Amino acid sequence: MWQSALVHPIERLRYVARAGGFDQIDLAREAADALASLWGEPAELVNACRRILHHHPLAGSLWVMATRVLIAVEPRRAALEFLDELNADATSGNVTDALPLDATVAVIGWPDLALEKVHNRSDVTIRVLDAYGEGAGLARSLLQKGVEVEEVPFTGLGQACSRSDVVLLEATASGPDSFIAPAGSYAAAVCGTQSGKQVWVVVGHGRALPERIFDVIENQLIAENTMEADDEVVPMSVVTHVVGPKGLSGSEDRSREDCVVAAELLRPVL
Repeated sequence: MWQSALVHPIERLRYVARAGGFDQIDLAREAADALASLWGEPAELVNACRRILHHHPLAGSLWVMATRVLIAVEPRRAALEFLDELNADATSGNVTDALPLDATVAVIGWPDLALEKVHNRSDVTIRVLDAYGEGAGLARSLLQKGVEVEEVPFTGLGQACSRSDVVLLEATASGPDSFIAPAGSYAAAVCGTQSGKQVWVVVGHGRALPERIFDVIENQLIAENTMEADDEVVPMSVVTHVVGPKGLSGSEDRSREDCVVAAELLRPVL
């Protein structure tokens, strides 16, 4: 993302806290690397983690990374180990391997993790639902990798999902009973399930949160104008499968938690 080795860790963390336009995988990697440099400053470490989460409250992997660092005896080691875990996450490969043969797959938003390796499946067609004006960019990115793509305006969401083999959603964060995904995901999931289609939610490593942490995220999102928000809460009851680091499972399998609760992170930032 930048020449981080030349910048003081506090400045790097300020950058991470305020950064926009980057996916949470890149943000988590940058944050973990920067936090590893603050291992000798406990007070600064807590404050830095809380401010990062204040600016990026919906990024599950940042919550997990911050929790791992704060509860660790060796914060530097914990940060670097989490970075290694993110790099080794098998979720994207599991998505690609599990898709049915010759499947047409409807996606919404820009699901970086879910589609990271889909170019390895020449038989699959990705139906891109344009929710935020990002559809053309995602379609172009996939086409450059040799993926078969169909662009669909947001007004065609219902027909696109009901006529796809799989509706593929990506969670930025997930709790036991619901998850956060781009606005329009709830409608896409309902259209898919009502039409008897498979609806998958992709929950990458570091995005499955304990209920107490997810409740904080959900409450922050609900406090906004939910009619205009870019993200929304989607109940697990409207999906058929969950895809994660260990592969594809039924939506009833929701016991995974990628961290414990660090109480310091649940206090509001003043």
